[in-house]
Amino acid sequence: MTLPEGPVESLRAEAWLGDAVLELYVREWIIRHKGQIDADMKTRFTCNQFLNNLGNPTRVEAQIGRIHSKQGLPAAWTWIQENIEPLFLLQEAKKKRLNKK
Repeated sequence: MTLPEGPVESLRAEAWLGDAVLELYVREWIIRHKGQIDADMKTRFTCNQFLNNLGNPTRVEAQIGRIHSKQGLPAAWTWIQENIEPLFLLQEAKKKRLNKK
């Protein structure tokens, strides 16, 4: 894949691709784990507020996009599973505990 010239343009292009990869991962993950569509959960998993816990959201998405471009979709999904999903699960467990109080 040829990226636009310039660091800002390249970062945006990588993030744009990474955002799409993350969205697809999360949608499939939700269907697999819940057996149904949950748009609210999808939003919590992919929103910039959540991604801020991992760093600058654009840079997180760009990292996913770079992995996808260089190593393919399975590698990008593995990275998401290892680096983003555990934090999401922790936050969901905390949310569930707080809602029970």
